Amino acid sequence: MKKITIGITAHVDSGKTTLSEAILYKTGSIRKFGRVDNGDSALDTNSIERERGITIFSAQAEFKTENTFFTLLDTPGHVDFSAETERTMCVLDYAVLVISGTDGVQSHTSTLWKLLSKYEIPVFIFVNKMDLIGADKSYIVNDLRSRLSGNFVDFSGEHSETCENTAMCCEELMEKFLSDGTLSDADIADAIKTRKVFPCCFGSALKLEGIEGFLKILDSYTAASEYPDEFGAKVYKVSYDPKGSRLTHIKVLGGQLKMRDELTYKNQNGEDISCKVSSIRFYSGEKFRTADIAEAGEVCAVTGLTGSFAGQGIGFVKNSEKAYLEPVMTYRIILPADKNVYEALKDMRQLEDEDPQLHIIWNEQNREIHVQLMGSIQLAVLKKLISDKFNYDVSFADGAVTYKETIRNAVEGVGHYEPLKHYAEVHILLEPLPAGSGLQYDTVCSEDDLDRNWQRLILTHITEKTHIGALTGSPITDMKLTLVSGKAHLKHTEGGDFRQATYRAIRQGLRMAEPILLEPYYSYELEIPAENVGRAISDLQHMCADFDTPRNIGEMAVINGTAPVSEINNYQSEIIAYTHGKGRISLALDGYRECHRTEEVTAEIAYDCDGDIENSADSVFCSHGAGYVVKWNEVYEHMHLPLSLKDDAEYEEPLESKRSKAAKFIEKAVSDEELMEIFEMTYGKLNRDPVRTFKKTRAVELSDKKVRLPQYEGPDYLLVDGYNIIFAWDDLKKIAEENLDAARSELINRMCNYQGYAGCELILVFDAYKVKGRHRDIEKYCNINIVYTKESETADTYIEKVTHELSKKHRVRVATSDGAEQIIILGNGAMRISAAEFKKRCIEAEKAIKEYIDTMK
Repeated sequence: MKKITIGITAHVDSGKTTLSEAILYKTGSIRKFGRVDNGDSALDTNSIERERGITIFSAQAEFKTENTFFTLLDTPGHVDFSAETERTMCVLDYAVLVISGTDGVQSHTSTLWKLLSKYEIPVFIFVNKMDLIGADKSYIVNDLRSRLSGNFVDFSGEHSETCENTAMCCEELMEKFLSDGTLSDADIADAIKTRKVFPCCFGSALKLEGIEGFLKILDSYTAASEYPDEFGAKVYKVSYDPKGSRLTHIKVLGGQLKMRDELTYKNQNGEDISCKVSSIRFYSGEKFRTADIAEAGEVCAVTGLTGSFAGQGIGFVKNSEKAYLEPVMTYRIILPADKNVYEALKDMRQLEDEDPQLHIIWNEQNREIHVQLMGSIQLAVLKKLISDKFNYDVSFADGAVTYKETIRNAVEGVGHYEPLKHYAEVHILLEPLPAGSGLQYDTVCSEDDLDRNWQRLILTHITEKTHIGALTGSPITDMKLTLVSGKAHLKHTEGGDFRQATYRAIRQGLRMAEPILLEPYYSYELEIPAENVGRAISDLQHMCADFDTPRNIGEMAVINGTAPVSEINNYQSEIIAYTHGKGRISLALDGYRECHRTEEVTAEIAYDCDGDIENSADSVFCSHGAGYVVKWNEVYEHMHLPLSLKDDAEYEEPLESKRSKAAKFIEKAVSDEELMEIFEMTYGKLNRDPVRTFKKTRAVELSDKKVRLPQYEGPDYLLVDGYNIIFAWDDLKKIAEENLDAARSELINRMCNYQGYAGCELILVFDAYKVKGRHRDIEKYCNINIVYTKESETADTYIEKVTHELSKKHRVRVATSDGAEQIIILGNGAMRISAAEFKKRCIEAEKAIKEYIDTMK
């Protein structure tokens, strides 16, 4: 019987844990079908999980099918606990990605897909909640293909149809299908294992529909991995049982693990540790069975190991690379008055041991404990966890975004450490890398200049510490640190000398370079009623967010994009307020980008770089038998080795950086002159006054009618709700799908033409576009007025105010399809024009303009 480790993952509330329960129930692993909302599911065993109805900790279970023994790992779906999901992925053979049949691909789904791709895990798709109104199989499959991969295949049909659709995913399979007329189970299983095909199944976990068919597909199309005879294992989790025993959760990736085996490995500090395995446990929910041997391919928990950590490799297995997902918020822990801070620190270290992404930071100077985590839900869970586990209550303060720093230009940092009878000099080249690259290390130093052992020691010192930037004291990232040269003394150099020189070299380089402050971004999916799109776009622009063209799904609109964590993190409450509970937003971490308010953040943090004596950029030189300090900006004048980076002019800016700058320039390139060129290219150059040229003659005098009309003064006014029109006109909406700026410019161009034809005063209103500060912006462009509303003011609000004032003395029309706005407009005495009617009038105006131009040729 083959052994397979399979993980279930999903966006929160997709029914992931319910699917796990259904699988265990159908295979006879549990007798009662538990439910998350009843708090009796077999895998959500923690009291906090049952209270909140979400999975927080990965849980293990076992079940059997006809030919396969499965180890099931249920992972958290909430974005705050996605680090737990990532840690579990390193031990999976296959993954089941659960998709909600009513929601499709959501923001966190995309993040999970990136993680599954990173770890090269074969994926089965289970589309859940197909029993609900609004679930559409064809829509879900198309959504998966367009947003994740084109190789999703519906496996719910006949075998012949499945073979034909599978063959379409790969040339090799197509050739085999054309030659044999079918595909074997082994062919399909191999295509799935190599990520050439992603099977899709449909059902309802809550109603146990489609579960048996899904289990047959898992049994038929999974293939066991081959393992070497040499022992090796991967640690994916550390926890503590109710009795306080430390559990190291591992997957055996080679050989066997036996009771009383002595394992030798390195802890996180690089120290060698030898420990004996005192017990081997196989968990299924809260229960476990013990065994004397764990075979290759099995997942178990062992006791007796100290110094183990998630991501650790034992035996021939290497440690995992740095996690893709990182905490983005930092909080200060406020302890009870009678609690000893050092005892509390020990407790926090234990929690950090269980969750490595729970970064505990000790501030020795202020005797404070700080914690870095993903968000507010994780914060609330941590508070409850501390109370339950250690019997005291804490609170949190100073919630702030976790920033990072990088540099804009290459620079060579120099560190010299030479107090009496000590000597070391190190030169390290710091180079910027593309966003998301992290830190990379290298050496180009010749062994003729510096012995290999000294070079290895320097590289160890480079990597052993979290180096912080000079701007805000935040950790550095996205740069390459290369040892270019160094010097030792035959008699006086000791190992600690190179530690000091290395730290000072990096620090001096950071002081010399131009710093860039980075902040975390979320990708988001915002679902709101269609009538609230204007408000949402206005809010997103205030947040400096990027967003795609809204997609209409029935009466709802969906907006996808990215935004700074600092701006959008608490937006959910506002959405609930202005949509009356109908809107929602889902967030997923999308890496770090340049901070949108660097000066403000730097001032708020007020980091004293010169006062940070633990991270000094100054060097120590020796003269006349005594050491003396040389300031970081004078080190180049005293160093003993020449610079390898001769001149800043020799540094060529990376291609990625050049492209980024070019893209930003192009985004800002739409100007008044360009719009006029577009107008003239379309209709030809005008030599007459456009207002007089295109003024329309009235066919009927209203005064002839026996109707009492208001006596208006001055010109007529037409107010146009910009974004409402863009998303109501199909041609502009199509342009906006590729470039919203282009759609906006096209509308401005058309409004200029229409105003010249109609002769009215035209005011085009956009929600806060181009607002840099906190004020309303009004531009006079050609013959129209363009208004960009101020902060917290939507186009609807502005139009309502203006129509109320103008309608007293002027005839006012408003072009919009916003139902609520139309009612208010009529109440203010103005007239409304629907988007469809206004489009007809614009087409007639353009037709008249073109006919007039034709007569002039």
